Amino acid sequence: MGGLLTELGKRLAERWMTLLVLPGALFLAAAFAARTLGHAHALDVGLLVREAQAWRPAPGAGAGTRLAVLLLVVALLAGAVGLVAQMLGSLVERLWYAADWESWPRPVRALARWRVARRRRRRADAVAAYEGERRRAGELLAAGAPGSRVDLRPARLAVARVSPEEPHRPTWSGDRMHAVALRLDRDLDLDLATVWPALWQLLPDAPRQQLETARDALDRATTLAAWAVLYAALAVWWWPALPVAAATYVTARLRIRGGAESYAALVEATVHVYAAELAERLHIPVTGLLGRRTGWEITCVLQGNRHLIDLTAHQPQ
Repeated sequence: MGGLLTELGKRLAERWMTLLVLPGALFLAAAFAARTLGHAHALDVGLLVREAQAWRPAPGAGAGTRLAVLLLVVALLAGAVGLVAQMLGSLVERLWYAADWESWPRPVRALARWRVARRRRRRADAVAAYEGERRRAGELLAAGAPGSRVDLRPARLAVARVSPEEPHRPTWSGDRMHAVALRLDRDLDLDLATVWPALWQLLPDAPRQQLETARDALDRATTLAAWAVLYAALAVWWWPALPVAAATYVTARLRIRGGAESYAALVEATVHVYAAELAERLHIPVTGLLGRRTGWEITCVLQGNRHLIDLTAHQPQ
């Protein structure tokens, strides 16, 4: 037990240093540069070094103690800044995925509604272009024209770049996450929010670890976007913080998009692979492929509406 607690303490300390203290220390260094240099001497390294040396404890008795206290204070401040970034990252995640945008305050809700409408128009145009390419490919194939093969992949990718399904969120990442619930409801009549907690209990360690890793990557990406906001705030006093904020934001945006794609794909695959096992655990018979009737029965049982299964037993799948 002692070895386990020691190892756990090491892991927690390493995570605390990696996620909070080190990024916070970098931000404190940037804040120190902003306070010292300002816009007038933004790139004066010599001035920055001289100001930093002024903070060094004077030699003599107790200098080592004062230096240790100074480092401890810096570490605590860096950890506090890291916690602020984590909290701001949670807000960034809520805004980015916008699952509840219809309940936002009116001005922000109006902006989100405009974004959703604009994305729907863009997707409708992309779908129309894709259907036009399909019709042209069919006409060329029917005519037997030489070289009649038409590559539909660019048109199909143009649709996916807007949204994998009909847009319901203001961002691509939000729609990618929501597309999983839409597809499961359409194809299996299965409510993901209801089924997922029960399904999670069945997962072996390997797929559960993959999902947790993908979710952690999403959390780190949204926290990185929060750091971009904090660095942008420093640009008010020190203009070099602005390109740092821009580069951080671009990196965070790419990571959020890639992380949303990976996590959504894992969640959807997990449901398709383990939903039949969940049905068996709930004593719901499954024959052949998992169909809409089975998905609906799983949802009814987990929602406490088992009586609806008997009431609709005569209906086809």
